[in-house]
Amino acid sequence: MTALVRRNGTLITALALVALYAWAIAGLELQGVNLAERWHQAAAIFRIMVTEPEWTYLWKCGSYGCVSELGQKILETLQMALVGTTIGAVLAVPFGFLAARNVAGARGSRVGKFILNAIRAFPEVVLALMLLKAVGLGPFAGVLTMGIHSIGMLGKLYAEVVEGIDRDVLEAMAACGASRSQAVAFGILPQVLPEFASFAIYRFEINVRAAAILGMVGAGGIGTPLIFAVNNRDWGRIGVILLGIIAVVAVVDAVSSYLRRKLV
Repeated sequence: MTALVRRNGTLITALALVALYAWAIAGLELQGVNLAERWHQAAAIFRIMVTEPEWTYLWKCGSYGCVSELGQKILETLQMALVGTTIGAVLAVPFGFLAARNVAGARGSRVGKFILNAIRAFPEVVLALMLLKAVGLGPFAGVLTMGIHSIGMLGKLYAEVVEGIDRDVLEAMAACGASRSQAVAFGILPQVLPEFASFAIYRFEINVRAAAILGMVGAGGIGTPLIFAVNNRDWGRIGVILLGIIAVVAVVDAVSSYLRRKLV
């Protein structure tokens, strides 16, 4: 009997998943779309990007000397990600403690988590467009966008770390007469700082990728020349830019993985 119930439950779950995916695919509105033709067009564009990259975009020489436009934008992207991540990593600390139930209590934790959820739920591109209106075009809007959005993600991760600390240390400090601020400074921070740093490095890696998208709406970084190339359908230049992004992301990923292994 138990086996039959289990079998029926598995069958119902499978049918529910099939129905869910059928509903999701139906919402894609693929009727009348010639997928074979679209795939052929996409393959042709990809072939141009790979076989005919515009290598001259790497270095342009003139009477003023030789410069690398791609290199300049990549450096700008890294600068944006570094400053934006630092802003988010620092400001996320108080939000992380506010969202931690064992520090702020049940009511304070609900308030902190609501704030962090609201920040994370706000799309980065929409936030960037709003900040562009406030501070103008350029990397400063991108830095602010990364910083604010990083607070939402890092604050949640910080709160989870704080909630998982060794409470014996706090109880020992409380028994010795330590105040709440002393318990946080000497009992909690030494336990959580390595993981805080690890999460901040991981967020830096994410922000490097995000800069490419933010630049496409005018917030600076490597996305700026990318959107111009897309609008002009300059597939050769797009190929070079994407190669640059891939190389930077690969290096940043390797370095951040190494640093996170050393910290945790």
